Amino acid sequence: MKNKRNVFFAVIVALLLVGCRSIPKNAKPVSAFKVDSYLGTWYEIARLDHKFERGLSHVTATYSANDDGSINVLNKGYNKEEKKWKSAEGKAKFRGNPDVAALKVSFFGPFYSGYNVLAIDREYKYALVAGKNFDYLWILSRETSIPEDVKVDYLRLALEVGYNIEDLLWVDQNPATKGADEG
Repeated sequence: MKNKRNVFFAVIVALLLVGCRSIPKNAKPVSAFKVDSYLGTWYEIARLDHKFERGLSHVTATYSANDDGSINVLNKGYNKEEKKWKSAEGKAKFRGNPDVAALKVSFFGPFYSGYNVLAIDREYKYALVAGKNFDYLWILSRETSIPEDVKVDYLRLALEVGYNIEDLLWVDQNPATKGADEG
């Protein structure tokens, strides 16, 4: 029994250590980051698809400040197949200095994952965001589209970091295809 307990704790420690890496190896988060300028609603322009957002269009992420210094995260998207809106609420915290856009985000209690802003324009209108590894990447905009030159720059940066940009899913933000229920 004691041996099983030691193995269990060793596995837990190993999982925690693996979870400590919260950014892809060649990625660097933005410095001189202004969290107040980042707050508000962003439209998801492109993403690497994953189970949490699979099948969703018209995806937005809304960030707001919490009293404890953390950031409330509200993600929302429309599932055309089910003809309904889905949302998930979470919390983000800085992993270090709040002037560096290296955060951790959780939608499931004490389990956090990396959220790293790799690029952002001076007006905080467009952002390239990486997750903890090469499975997570987003291009965000304050509008439902992004200028071609910004798109090209962000794709180039993502490629330099090591992302497979051919796997990006370009999110439908067309108002004409939005669901009737704004839920």
